[in-house]
Amino acid sequence: MTFGRQNTETEGHEQLDFAISKGVNFIDTAEMYAVPFIPETQGLTEQYIGSWLAKNGNREKVVLASKITGSGRGIFNCMRDNLDFSKTSLDDALHKSLNRLQTDYLDLYQLHWPERTVNIFGVRDYNHAPNAQWEDNFSQILDRLETYVKEGKIRHIGLSNETPFGLMRYMEEHRKGKRKIVSVQNAYNLLQRRDEIGFTEALQMEDVGYLAYSPLAFGVLSGKYLNNEKPDDARVTLFPNYSRYSSESSARATEKYSEIAKRHGLSLPQMALAFVNQQPFVTSNIIGATSIEQLSENIDSIDVVLSEEILKEINTVHAQMPNPAP
Repeated sequence: MTFGRQNTETEGHEQLDFAISKGVNFIDTAEMYAVPFIPETQGLTEQYIGSWLAKNGNREKVVLASKITGSGRGIFNCMRDNLDFSKTSLDDALHKSLNRLQTDYLDLYQLHWPERTVNIFGVRDYNHAPNAQWEDNFSQILDRLETYVKEGKIRHIGLSNETPFGLMRYMEEHRKGKRKIVSVQNAYNLLQRRDEIGFTEALQMEDVGYLAYSPLAFGVLSGKYLNNEKPDDARVTLFPNYSRYSSESSARATEKYSEIAKRHGLSLPQMALAFVNQQPFVTSNIIGATSIEQLSENIDSIDVVLSEEILKEINTVHAQMPNPAP
């Protein structure tokens, strides 16, 4: 999602080449990227990935995923007349994504967040009031998505920024004969483990994949912002409104996790990523980087196995400061 803002097309291609050479085969993007969103760069991430796929002719070697932007986020209204999951909106979003990505199909197409209002992006508690007028349309959405599967334009469907309620309503429709949701992509990291409370039971009981994004919490879990440091060209330095993981409690927790990593001879980002990798409910850890050096360190975390002692120390900190960044 940095391609088009923090990374040029050339840099994006270099990162993709490097990732593939290291065994990465899953590429996740969205129609609204690059991030932070501005109309001038909307769609550039898909465009850069598409030019890379066309240049290398390796579409069949990767699992390619994208997302349609949901409603309730006013800054995206310039993308089309209605930010919903109507047939008109799905047609518009999907076909533009396919065109930018220079492909005939997506392996996974995801609903970026629900049409109803949910407590995500730093909101801890659910407020039912905004949903008083919302009407349940899970069945209709699945019917619309099914048409693209039958046309060969998407192979599987997934969710993002979803809740246990949403997943289980889709599973209820699946039990009535509708297509199954295969994955949920939510934020998950050492500072944001709330999905462990109720979501992971649903995932494992229903055999639904979990795609963890922001595993380094906007780079906070790299440790580069400790002691109020603001490194040049870093995401939170460039875009200070990205404050979800920058609270005092998050900083204190990050310091504790950094101490654990140092005691055991690990870098903080590799420990943070290895923690995500080892969770039994995690299907894929969606790493992101703006340099080859960061990307290399992130990818190498797959070879790091945290001991029971390290996990116990991590969970001790978590018990003292649980989920400081909802």
